[in-house]
Amino acid sequence: MPMQPTSPDVFQSRSDSIVPTDIVCPICRGSSLPTFEKYGYWIRSCQSCGHQLTQASSTVAHTQSVYGDDYFKGGGAGYPNYLAESKLLRNHGRRYGKIMQRYCQPGRVLDVGSAAGFILQGLTDCGWQGEGIEPNDTMAAHARQQLGLAVKTGTLEQLSFEHTYDLITFVQVLPHFFDLRRALTVAASLTAPNGYWLIETWNRRSLTARISGQGWHEYSPPSVLHWFSPTEVSTLGRELGFRTVAQGRPQKWINAAHAKSLLRYKLQESPASRWLIPVLNLVPDGLNIPYPAEDLFWILLKKA
Repeated sequence: MPMQPTSPDVFQSRSDSIVPTDIVCPICRGSSLPTFEKYGYWIRSCQSCGHQLTQASSTVAHTQSVYGDDYFKGGGAGYPNYLAESKLLRNHGRRYGKIMQRYCQPGRVLDVGSAAGFILQGLTDCGWQGEGIEPNDTMAAHARQQLGLAVKTGTLEQLSFEHTYDLITFVQVLPHFFDLRRALTVAASLTAPNGYWLIETWNRRSLTARISGQGWHEYSPPSVLHWFSPTEVSTLGRELGFRTVAQGRPQKWINAAHAKSLLRYKLQESPASRWLIPVLNLVPDGLNIPYPAEDLFWILLKKA
């Protein structure tokens, strides 16, 4: 339970840092209040729409710091070896390429948060002309040098673009934006008339999230800054000139080494770690397993 406010304007966290109470919800612009603390950060809930968010430094430096090389190879809340998941991620991109065939012909796509380019590669396999952006230069360089993909190093907010795009993809990206509205406003300006946004993210209203409560695995600040429901994504899209066309649950596979790393990170403060971690160690790192929960969704938005 959060501690009581020390004044009408601030909350005092357990780490004795002052937490402002006037952070505005990026979805409905309502006020948000601290609800509980996770890894030294307050998870806040909008008092109007329920959207959850946490406070982070509103600078590009936040992105460069949190999603540095260690995020992609250091385990914990990130990846123990992102490059080892190339085949799984390429196949994931192909699945989305096939979904898009139901709605439009392949055209020009911008993949936001491309990392090493594997999902973008899957989309190009399906006929899309692919470009990407990625704040981590090591990952972006892999996409350029090893896969031959046009992936720029940087963020939506700081780069300039020569084209508009028939499709912009945000696969596991929306929760990481430190300035969500600003990023999506830029994306809207880059979307061609009748173009699409394809978004994949975690569902805070899912059964898994509700049962897990504060122990839900996606509460991982500062790498994760927002927690959505499909309704909130539709609302935000509508305000920026997009309507919801379709949504569903993605078929997702995960590398066992990645799953084990995340579970060790989440279990480190749990009494159950004494017997669960030795069991995890028995699972081969190279095993690919289907993601077992229903707390993911994809949603397709079309520009009016």
